[in-house]
Parts: sequence; structure tokens; C-alpha cells
Amino acid sequence: MHSTGEVSGAADARPKRADREIESLAEFDAVVAEGAGLSGFRVQSVDLTGRADVLSATDVEGAVFLGCPMTAESAARVRASGALVFPPVPGLPFDPYRGLLYTPDELFDGLAKGYEATPDAGAYAWFQRTKSDGDIFASMLRAVHDDAVSDALDELLVGARVVGVMGGHAMARGTDEYAGAARLGRSLARAGFTVATGGGPGAMEAANLGAYAAPFDDTMLQESLELLGKAPSFRPSVTDWAVPAFEVRSRWPGGGGSVGIPTWFYGHEPPNAFAEHIAKYFANATREDGLLARSNAGVVFLPGAAGTVQEIFDNATPNYYESRGEPTPMVLVDRAHWTERLPAWPLLTSLARERAMADRIALVDSVDEAAEALAGM
Repeated sequence: MHSTGEVSGAADARPKRADREIESLAEFDAVVAEGAGLSGFRVQSVDLTGRADVLSATDVEGAVFLGCPMTAESAARVRASGALVFPPVPGLPFDPYRGLLYTPDELFDGLAKGYEATPDAGAYAWFQRTKSDGDIFASMLRAVHDDAVSDALDELLVGARVVGVMGGHAMARGTDEYAGAARLGRSLARAGFTVATGGGPGAMEAANLGAYAAPFDDTMLQESLELLGKAPSFRPSVTDWAVPAFEVRSRWPGGGGSVGIPTWFYGHEPPNAFAEHIAKYFANATREDGLLARSNAGVVFLPGAAGTVQEIFDNATPNYYESRGEPTPMVLVDRAHWTERLPAWPLLTSLARERAMADRIALVDSVDEAAEALAGM
């Protein structure tokens, strides 16, 4: 892990012999060049229309092609040679077989015409139309997509020390709380952790922003906060909210990496532009559990409402039963919030009593104490 929180596992041209998955054209060419054929490989969403000759000359028996564009002749030939071919699904605003996570540029493509023109908004609109229509094909496509995203996320995070940062979407830019969450994300990234959030606005965006700011000096973060503060919320306009975030990225390119894990279930909350890698799901339950399960180095809970309370106890349950192994650290920030306004802390300490998790929970007064508390567990 790099001190800036850069996420390991980015795709390259090296054959992935361990997982037998091919997720780019460069990787496809590298595997074919080895001369051993494609038997046993899974090729995900790679455009093979220009590789007809290669496909005809390569052993493909036992291979699986998931959403790979190819000529009709190539598709017929590889099927006849013993491969399985799942063709691309026309008319979808997303790729159910994708091999890699989303990027902010991909989800916000077309933002100049307004957020409604972006792929992110298009996928949400499709989800709204199909989520309750009873069509098994639509539900299958959502499930295949979410499984592909989970696979890509697991590949990305191999060997990473992941700290989840949870908090509410209502935390406004320009507030002290937002700036504190950004400092937290920066501190964690500089300590070598991969910051993972729910990928949305508010506290989630702030933590991803902090990780992005990790390679830069204090001036960059301060100026970024001031620029973002001109559009405090994604309401009433997601477009007006997103534009300054991309301005920050343009003014300071090459920021530190982090992960955002949002959902189209809450599609009215847009993803933020500061998570380098975005694992966006249709099924919120899969997203929630996956985010917490992958936070193998602990979770920091910033002040939030019902969603954050749910996340606290979703995380506490496997720590209580040790169903994922040794309990992972949990740090709750803002004593008054978690003992008075929403008294989750007393219940958490009661659950932890005489359990292994008792030494892995902490309550701190301010966000600036959170990273130190996490390191102490």
C-alpha cells in the first residue's frame, strides 16, 4: 500500500492465472500470446469484434465469453468449439457483465448537458422502471451486474487494509463537520489505509475528498473546501453540486485513491466524484453488507441518522459472533451524538461486555481523534 492510500489491484495486461478472468483487450492479447489457448478463462465485456482471426485460431473449448461484442461468425464459431457465449444485452444503460469498477468520469459522462444526461442517471431511471415490474429478466440482469461489481471490488482490494468511514448524506459542504471528515479521510490515507465509504454525498464525499487530497499540502484541501462550499448540497441541483467537484479534480489531478460503494436503490443521492473506484450496486442489502465486510481494518462512524445506526449494528453483529473471524475496530465519533441524541453507544457497550469485541470499540469526542483511536486498537 502507498502512503497516499492508493488502491492496489488496478487492471493491467498480465494474465490473471489465479482467477482466470480477462477484463481488457490488452489482457486478452497477452493471454493469447502465451499460446496455451483460452480454455477455462472467463472473458468479461471485452470488445472482440477486431479479433475474429485470433478467435478462429485459438482453442476456446471451456471458455466463457460474458457480454463480449464479436462478429456473428465469431460467436457461432466459438460456440461450435465448445465455449459459452453470453452476448451483450442491447438497450441497457449499464453493462451487466462489466469486469472493472466504475470511475467518476464514466458515471458522470455528459454532465455538461445536465446530470439527467449521465449514465448514472440513466441507470437509476431504468431501475425505477423495472424494480417492481416482476420481470425476471430485469431482476436477473441486476443480480448479474451486482455480482460482477463484487468480483471486481474483491480483485481491487486484494492485500489492502480497508477502513470504512460511515456517516450521513446530509452533512453539508462548507461546514466544520465536513472539513473534519475530510481531514479524517486524509489522515487514514496517509497512514496507508484504503478509505472506503458509501460513495454518496455528505460525510461520504468528505472522506473520499480527504483521501484524494492526501498527496497534496494543506493549501489544496483548504482551497478545495472553499470551492466546494459554493454548492453545499446536491439539492436542488445535482449538476450544480457535481460541477465544482470535477473542477477540484481538474485543478489538482492525480489525487489519492479511495473506494466508494453507493447504490441505485438510493439513486436520488448521486455518487461523489472523489472516489477513484466506484462499486455501485442495485441491491442495497448487498452493498451495505459488502462495504462493512470489506472494511477489514475497522470502521469509523461519523454522526448520522437511521442509516448510520443500522450500519453500526450491522457491523457489531459479526464482531459479536466473530462470524468473520477476529472482531474489527469500531470507532464512534461525537460523544454527545452517540450517547444523547441517538444513544447507540450504551447498547454497543452492553453487547460488547465480556466479548472479544470489547477491546475493539471506542467513542471519541472529535473526528481528529478517530485515526489515533483506530491505530490504538
